Amino acid sequence: MKTFILMSSALLIILLLSFCEPLVTTFKDTEEGVKFKANDIAEPTEKTNFIKIMTWNIRFAAADLPWFGDSCGDRVILSAKEVYHNLARIAEIINEIRPDILIVNEIDVESKRTAYINQIKYLLNHTYFNYAAYASAWKSQFIPSDGLGRMNTGVAVFSQWRLKDVKRIKLPLRGDQDDLTTYFYLRKNILKTRIEFPGLDNLFILATHLSAFSTDDTKLKQVIRFMEIIDETNSSGGYIIAGGDFNLLPPGSDSTDFCMEDICPGESFHGPKDKPKHKEGSNYLPEITWMQGLYDNYFPAVPLSIYLENQTKYFTHSTDPNRFWDRKLDYLFSNKAWAAGSDSTYQELREYSDHAPVSALWEVPQ
Repeated sequence: MKTFILMSSALLIILLLSFCEPLVTTFKDTEEGVKFKANDIAEPTEKTNFIKIMTWNIRFAAADLPWFGDSCGDRVILSAKEVYHNLARIAEIINEIRPDILIVNEIDVESKRTAYINQIKYLLNHTYFNYAAYASAWKSQFIPSDGLGRMNTGVAVFSQWRLKDVKRIKLPLRGDQDDLTTYFYLRKNILKTRIEFPGLDNLFILATHLSAFSTDDTKLKQVIRFMEIIDETNSSGGYIIAGGDFNLLPPGSDSTDFCMEDICPGESFHGPKDKPKHKEGSNYLPEITWMQGLYDNYFPAVPLSIYLENQTKYFTHSTDPNRFWDRKLDYLFSNKAWAAGSDSTYQELREYSDHAPVSALWEVPQ
């Protein structure tokens, strides 16, 4: 994300005093998540031996538009026509792939940048899903940067079956920013919810989206906290499906530095006088082992050995809409083995987002 254009202290105080509600929602360590349901509730799929799980960072329905924050673009605000058009295409893909449970990253709820459209309600009412849970990662009445204004975006879980015990669990904030930037910046979380699946009352979904642009050990702290929650749920006898956009590479990845792939006009990196040396969010080399614990202790939908044999097949992200996927950032894990070879990485969907969806079949315990 581009560095925020910060206001003077006097202007900030005036803005803070002008709002009856807090300007920025800072969240408790653990609190209730938000529940949604479709206008019309449909009969869920009959119980089967396998359920399809999918995770997708939909980039707030911006598709491959050159947005200012992540792709060297200059767009900040999308029109309602653009948002509805892209949401309709996303819904079409969901209805085609038909996951039973869907984890969504970067979904907006009444944000200025996406015409104040509640994207959760739209997808509920244009797909077969009945219920959704939501945890905001960035909720502010006003973001003082580049015309962003009102913001509410975060992580959601969609399900055919009713959701219970919806919790938003705080993750550590970035530690490489000044206090004022931190106040207005994203607040990452874990969205934990229980699925009322027939005959199985201890199935939990843990969804997350880790910090994209941190240059310190923020993501390591977030991964550790995420694993603590998985471990606690596992110890209590729960079945776990965990996933989302981790903004980290699998251990052993061939390419770890994408500064030159992600460079924007006028930027310079890797030179002897360049400060910073690397582009924010593009150099994964210091972080290359941070996913190891998840691979060691839980079952990935794509086993690490399989990924390392053919890495490009599993890439899910690139920053340039004109360039094909060049790294894997999106994952599914469980404390129970996935159906062997059931995973899919939908790389053909490049024009729908800057992330490709990933799905796999999870065997229902009998």
